[in-house]
Amino acid sequence: MLSLVIPVYKNEANLDRLIAELVRLQSSLPDLEVVFAIDGSPDRCAELLAARLPATGLRSQLLILSRNFGSFSAICAGLEHGLGERFAVIAADLQEPPALIAEFDEILRSGRADITFGVRSSRTDPWLTEITSTLFWSLYRRFVIPEMPAGGVDVFGCTRQVRDRLLSLHESHTNLIALLLWLGYRQVFVPYQRLERLEGTSSWTFARKLRYSVDSIFNFTDLPIRFLLGAGVLGTSASLLVAAVVLISRLLGLIEVPGYTPIILTITFFGGLMTLGLGIIGQYLWLALRNSRQRPNYIVRTVATFNS
Repeated sequence: MLSLVIPVYKNEANLDRLIAELVRLQSSLPDLEVVFAIDGSPDRCAELLAARLPATGLRSQLLILSRNFGSFSAICAGLEHGLGERFAVIAADLQEPPALIAEFDEILRSGRADITFGVRSSRTDPWLTEITSTLFWSLYRRFVIPEMPAGGVDVFGCTRQVRDRLLSLHESHTNLIALLLWLGYRQVFVPYQRLERLEGTSSWTFARKLRYSVDSIFNFTDLPIRFLLGAGVLGTSASLLVAAVVLISRLLGLIEVPGYTPIILTITFFGGLMTLGLGIIGQYLWLALRNSRQRPNYIVRTVATFNS
């Protein structure tokens, strides 16, 4: 059986089309289980799914989390409750074609790979979103994880063994795709064309993207610390050089009145550098604190099973 995990948050507008696509997918994947994880959605997603799933014939589970924990946490909840030997994840907005899941299943079932990643060959996002996304993932590939596909990954599939290994990594506010790449195993990248969103508006706000970017960087590299170390070395070297020049000039009588501008510039530079350093160190300390607390990344309030 393949367990398809779908995190749900503010997707009320496209639930009808989602269910229809899943019923169509089940015709080509009879051994399909769909696990919906309601991630504290403030709309009627949980109510509508609970009312409509029994009549669809879909073998499904409906998990309702106690609050909004984030999409990755909702995915982990779905992966934990899935009963299949193979697993796949897709977004509820249907910007990734459901037919991609059948391709994932064929690859996993044949034993060609342990993990399948859906890689966007093209996208229909606004130009600013596309430019910033391309820039971020290019830098991420260059400095953090070279194996990350250009444009990132939104959907994946894996075997039960990989699922178990992934869930054993109890990391808070992390990046599941980066963890899967870190795990290794045999991987296959499947290209697809990302579709335009037809219903509703995306809850993937700038603040969520920024938080995701920060977590993706700080959880998988010490690059910020090394950058801070390099900046500190350069700043210290520059200050020693300037101090030597000022001292020699003073001894030679070339400085009659101390300069105001160099003093202010020096204070500003090192004040900013210290603030940056405290922010970087504070971020790593906060990550260490969150992980040391060992709080669960999600809490499932209720579980309902349909057509099992």
